[in-house]
Amino acid sequence: MSGEATRSRPLWVELIRLARPQQWLKSAFVVVGPFYAYQDRPVEGSALEHLVWVTLVTALAFSLASSGCYVFNDLADAERDREHPRKRGRPIASGAVKPGLAKAYGIGLFVVAGALIPLLPMPAAAWVGILLAAHVLNVLVYSAGLKRFAIVDVMSLSLGFVFRVLAGCAAVGIGPSTWLLNVTFFLSMFLAFGKRLGERRTMGSAEAAGRARTVQLAYSDEMLRMVVVVTAVATLITYAGYVQERDQAYHLGFNLLWITVLPATYGLIRCITLLEAGEYDDPTEIAVHDWAFAFAGGLFAALTLTLMLLKAFGGVFESG
Repeated sequence: MSGEATRSRPLWVELIRLARPQQWLKSAFVVVGPFYAYQDRPVEGSALEHLVWVTLVTALAFSLASSGCYVFNDLADAERDREHPRKRGRPIASGAVKPGLAKAYGIGLFVVAGALIPLLPMPAAAWVGILLAAHVLNVLVYSAGLKRFAIVDVMSLSLGFVFRVLAGCAAVGIGPSTWLLNVTFFLSMFLAFGKRLGERRTMGSAEAAGRARTVQLAYSDEMLRMVVVVTAVATLITYAGYVQERDQAYHLGFNLLWITVLPATYGLIRCITLLEAGEYDDPTEIAVHDWAFAFAGGLFAALTLTLMLLKAFGGVFESG
């Protein structure tokens, strides 16, 4: 992206880009806990409205707080981003947004995110507030130094997704499933390792990738390939464990929830294929731009939702 093209955008557009709203997709993890936990106890009427309201407020708070974290991360990484073929076009790295304005903008995003917490009832507000603060602290510590340490960098990023799941559960007052926490942790590790593999492929070498992300120099190609596959397999195994745990809930001749494993498997393998080919350097970009992956994700969601609705309102499954 040329500097001329960047300067042609209005400032408000650059501020939106700086907040990275496409990354708000990650706040879907806030919905995971309530979505799966309430399949055995469907709610309706005012209770359903309350469930939707507190979940959306929590998701929005995490989205805005994450945007604030991205702003400060971009401030810290501006020099390195200028060495990256894609990141050099980011608002701060390109000079479209001045550092002073960016700092004020980031603080404003944190303030608005925090202002949403009192909209939740107690004690949910307290727990969500604690988890939101832990998430922000984790990201800022990551940006300040953890991102330079191999393995630790990815585990720190993965905790951010776990915090989202825990916050969604806290918002509606339910306990998280251990299986789903495991799926979340391994899936987020897959996404983070996949991003590092994708960056290496799009930039052509470990040395080039290392100029934009120092920790890349600590990873070998063989290691990245291995951990991407290992975390993908771990994600599928832990999800299969959750499916097996739900055998009696979705049994009609066999556990129908098992069919959701098929699009999940395809989606993960499709993601690995595109990253290895160097077509994308971020798995979240694949979710937005690759129709095959998006179809697999949509099919997974549609199958899961259909089965849950049949269980809740159709009474078509055999009793345990």
